[in-house]
Amino acid sequence: MSSVGKFQFAIDRGGTFTDVWARCPGGEIRVLKLLSEDPQNYPDAPREGIRRILEQETGKSFPPEKPLDASLIDWIRMGTTVATNALLERKGERMALVITKGFRDLLHIGNQSRPNIFDLEIVTADVLYEEIIEVEERLVLKQKKCEINKSCDIVTGVTGEQLEVWQPVNLDKLRDDFQRIKNKGINSVAVVLMHSYTYSGHEKVVEKLAREMGLSHVSLSSGVMPMVRIVPRGFTACADAFLTPCIQKYVQGFARGFQNGLKGTRTLFMQSDGGLTPMERFNGSRAILSGPAGGVVGYALTTYQKVSDLPVIGFDMGGTSTDVSRYAGEFEHVFETTTAGVTIQAPQLDINTVAAGGGSMLFFRAGMFVVGPESAGAHPGPVCYQKGGPLTVTDANLCLGRILPQYFPHIFGPTEDQPLDKPLTVNTMKKLADEVNEFIISQSEVSRKQPMTVEEVAMGFIQVANETMCRPIRALTQAQGHDTSRHILSCFGGAGGQHACAIARSLGMTQVFIHKYAGILSAYGMAQADVVHECQEPCAKVYQTENLNFIDERIDHLRQSCVEELLKQGFKRDQIETTSFLHLRYNKTDCALMVTAGDCQQGGASSRYGNFREAFTQRYKREFGFTIPDRPIIIDDIRVRGLGKSNVESKVEADIADGPPPVQTVVSCYFESGYLDTQVYLLDNLKADHSIVGPAIIIDKNSTILVEPDCVATVTRQKDILINIESCEVKAIGTELDAIQLSIFSHRFMSTAEQMGRVLQRTSISTNIKERLDFSCAVFGPDGGLVANAPHIPVHLGAMQETVQYQMKVLGRSFREVILSNHPQAGGSHLPDLTVITPVFHESCDSAVFYVASRGHHADIGGITPGSMPAHSKTIYEEGAVFKSFKLVIDGIFQEEAVTEAFMEPGKYPGSSGTRNLHDNLSDLRAQVAANQKGVSLILGLIAEYGLEVVQAYMTHIQNNAEVAVREMLKEIAKNTRERTGETSLYAEDFMDDGSKIALRVDIDENKGTAVIDFTGTSYEVYGNLNAPRAVTLSALIYCLRCMVGHDVPLNQGCLKPVKVIIPEGSLLNPSENAAVVGGNILTSQRVTDVIFKAFSTCAASQGCMNNTTFGDEDGGYYETVAGGAGAGPSWHGRSGVHTNMTNTRITDPEILERRYPVVLKRFELNPGTGGKGRYHGGDGVVREMLFRKPLTLSILSERRVFQPYGMHGGAPGRSGLNLVCHKDGRIINVGAKASIPVNTGDCFHLESPGGGGWGEFKEENTDGESSSEKKSEKTVTTYAQKGSLYTYKLAQESA
Repeated sequence: MSSVGKFQFAIDRGGTFTDVWARCPGGEIRVLKLLSEDPQNYPDAPREGIRRILEQETGKSFPPEKPLDASLIDWIRMGTTVATNALLERKGERMALVITKGFRDLLHIGNQSRPNIFDLEIVTADVLYEEIIEVEERLVLKQKKCEINKSCDIVTGVTGEQLEVWQPVNLDKLRDDFQRIKNKGINSVAVVLMHSYTYSGHEKVVEKLAREMGLSHVSLSSGVMPMVRIVPRGFTACADAFLTPCIQKYVQGFARGFQNGLKGTRTLFMQSDGGLTPMERFNGSRAILSGPAGGVVGYALTTYQKVSDLPVIGFDMGGTSTDVSRYAGEFEHVFETTTAGVTIQAPQLDINTVAAGGGSMLFFRAGMFVVGPESAGAHPGPVCYQKGGPLTVTDANLCLGRILPQYFPHIFGPTEDQPLDKPLTVNTMKKLADEVNEFIISQSEVSRKQPMTVEEVAMGFIQVANETMCRPIRALTQAQGHDTSRHILSCFGGAGGQHACAIARSLGMTQVFIHKYAGILSAYGMAQADVVHECQEPCAKVYQTENLNFIDERIDHLRQSCVEELLKQGFKRDQIETTSFLHLRYNKTDCALMVTAGDCQQGGASSRYGNFREAFTQRYKREFGFTIPDRPIIIDDIRVRGLGKSNVESKVEADIADGPPPVQTVVSCYFESGYLDTQVYLLDNLKADHSIVGPAIIIDKNSTILVEPDCVATVTRQKDILINIESCEVKAIGTELDAIQLSIFSHRFMSTAEQMGRVLQRTSISTNIKERLDFSCAVFGPDGGLVANAPHIPVHLGAMQETVQYQMKVLGRSFREVILSNHPQAGGSHLPDLTVITPVFHESCDSAVFYVASRGHHADIGGITPGSMPAHSKTIYEEGAVFKSFKLVIDGIFQEEAVTEAFMEPGKYPGSSGTRNLHDNLSDLRAQVAANQKGVSLILGLIAEYGLEVVQAYMTHIQNNAEVAVREMLKEIAKNTRERTGETSLYAEDFMDDGSKIALRVDIDENKGTAVIDFTGTSYEVYGNLNAPRAVTLSALIYCLRCMVGHDVPLNQGCLKPVKVIIPEGSLLNPSENAAVVGGNILTSQRVTDVIFKAFSTCAASQGCMNNTTFGDEDGGYYETVAGGAGAGPSWHGRSGVHTNMTNTRITDPEILERRYPVVLKRFELNPGTGGKGRYHGGDGVVREMLFRKPLTLSILSERRVFQPYGMHGGAPGRSGLNLVCHKDGRIINVGAKASIPVNTGDCFHLESPGGGGWGEFKEENTDGESSSEKKSEKTVTTYAQKGSLYTYKLAQESA
């Protein structure tokens, strides 16, 4: 594969710098770093890097303006951020979306959830397409029980599924549409048709016409990634059509810089999956992580089993953010991730971006140290760059003497020739220190006798930044059942060396590895990477004996395709390896795992390629703690990954040390114990076996490595750095408030709740908890007050506090049993939300020192309808099993018999049933008990580390901090209200569709920052299920307060301390013990938020509804909620087609819906004009139409069908919603807001969700107002682009 006597280049073209690794003909290694953009000196950085090395090594002149002699080059391997930047900046190819009629806005709506539940200004990434073409065509999956008899053609897909051709492609209309977009200058299209994952015939018809009409780029969703689910497949096809033309232009431009356009020179590009591909095959959907992937390959191949057998955590800390990943012998891939608002279905390395980087900004908010997520970026950069930037992590390190300006290039300041400005940074940090000290003194109890020094403040921000990075590393490892401490930390990137020792110590790791090329590890990784070619196809077979021959035949076919492609690229057969994967899941679940048979060799009923069933069950057991033995295993996809082995070796051993390491200088550096003399070494002067005892600083060309006290760095034979982390004495922390420890303990408590959630998700069995993540876990103090709650599901916020405190009132503070509760009078929200409470005892106390609890939504707990969410329940006993203070675990024994009896109790009531899914109920309750036990062990670990008195003290400090944040907000609101109205009393009211009133009066004390929230005047409890338990109203209040605060604060009982809440007993918001409540949780809660925001004049009303829709029969049922319009605000338009306020649930993908249920989705699109007009318009609602293929029962539970969502300050209200049933015989019936009716074959349900209200008076001369995107463009800070499985998990959690 290699040519003797030629140059080999591996290049990472990053956003700021381009890194070049080169092997010269004589074997010498050259490394080069240059600016990615420097148009005054060169047009293309990678080519310039090659030119410079060729010129220096050959002694020949290669003028920059002339093509380079490619005959000197064996190969070029490159990673580039071209695709990522184009996606982030939305600067790709102009393109159009070509999609099945009725789904024009499907990718705008997406899964209908919003990215940040507390942002009232809902900002989502812009779609990639400019124009939409609706194709008149329709394929419908054939179903055995379908009673619609259409006379139409039948086709068979690659999965074996049969499809009915309800409408062939209308080419005449399509031809006119293609001409229309061509006339607008658009020549790239993404074709996304329903069910094309299995049958691509219609997409190919569209492609043929597009080619005939001269469109230059056509991306078929069936070709880019043929996986079921049209929404992510559509996003992926759009990304391909948007990015691939840009990449092709870049690649062609790069090749033109060489003689013969690089023909005969192997030029490969790094893909997101960690494999290389020829430049002509490099495409947009697989290029998103092109650069970072090289770093993962680099640390994986240089660290794993080179130092020890422990798996490796990759820690790549850059300017804006930090990437973390894991390697344990094979690359960890994910197959669906969201980057820059676009969901991509393609194999990608699981690289997780977290919130802290060198440029992450420092804030002091309400007594708490906060780092990021905002970043100063490269411009203006940190304070020390002298461009007017904010304080950042880099500034904090500079303050502490951990960055030495004399070893940094002099490229800063207005003239870009100055060193880092340490005096400016210290002066700016002093101003922040003054702010910190002023706050501390202002508190009622002065907690420190001495003010904090500048160094203490800077050190505090470093500690908080480190803890911010530790949390996702814990989550990444523990999510898969791994012990975080049993890893090596492999550190690379420019900023990581300053933090690696502290992070490893916090995580319990004992070793840090820093490669000699850590500053350019992505480029080095590309030199080591293999060439990859993958083939994949969808499947719908069950993994069972009769299908094994089919599976083997398909794997054979895909393997042969991979081998043939790699042979064409010049590899010999003995250099090619293939690995076969099956994408498997248990039937009736969505949790699919991509597995290879690995060491599970064939035997019994297994494939020729190994026992995939055994491999699947082993991994499922490891990740989730159980298996489902009697459940069929479904194959979703068959995949083969072919590797052309690179065999690139670059081991160059360093000279052995014959004396102590030479000290360059000694500086004073600040650590937790104060200033210490710190020796400085230059890596270039070190030799193998040199040992350096911390504290020390090792300076490399591209990075600074801090060896902390009680750490020892050793230079290896390859001149890498291995740091051994010794245990050190933990600094004693007192009970008095320390603002630094306040932030760290906040992270630790939240981490406890998050880790409880991971255990619950791993060990649960139901779709609701395991896949929809409809659960919350929380930590409570000895008084039952909330300390930390994760994730932030709006309707769960603060609600469990009432549940815990009820048990303490009834059972006392010394109960040791695990308690199960769901009753509204005991702090419950609605009956399907079951809460499990476990007390935490410490040897020093007879009563509980903490409590932990987990609340999960169970799919069925009995009652009059399946799903336990009836439309017309009148008492709580019609809604399912009721638990007030049920002892679930007694003396360590799970009370299965007693709880089973309780679950079946509703069957004793006329027309009602016991639980219809007892197995899942019991399994999920055991999972909740296990999650609580994890919380108990983590809290006891925290107490062992710091002491009970300290942990409880910081619990109180954290609650007080939330109280301070809410007080400051109330003072600001009172001031604004008084200036606007002359008083500090607020009032608002709104109505449910049955006429029930929700009234709210708010009286704010401007001086104290307190408020009385009084719902007196609210209507009486209703004879129906719209009654909202008190806990639901408190959740809505906490949610609204957090939205109005506008930044992260600990969501705990402190939020409500400045607020006195009055809710009249017997009212709609505090009903009697036996009142039905299911509608209160999902509908009345939305009206409560509407009224609160109306009183505070925060924003116009959003749709105020969840549009709950259920259908089913004796064979099973389906439940969904439907998006609507968001309300406009004082500076933003409302988002269209999105969930708002107290819900954020995702909607089932149209292809999954039609595959599993007897319906055809005819329309799912925006309903233009339904948002209220104003200076800023309300968001539009949606239209959703479902055709029923057999007789079913349809239930609707909705609101805002009578009273419109209000506008604010002269803005118009949004349009009300509408529920219609269109019968097959032509009759159209308005079924009202709440109904449960039979529907017949051929009937259609037409739902129109409400729009959002407008803000401000509408004027024709300014129809658009000032858009949020226009406003945001004025900001000088950036936020990091989140990615990876942790981000995907977070989005799923917050859309439960």
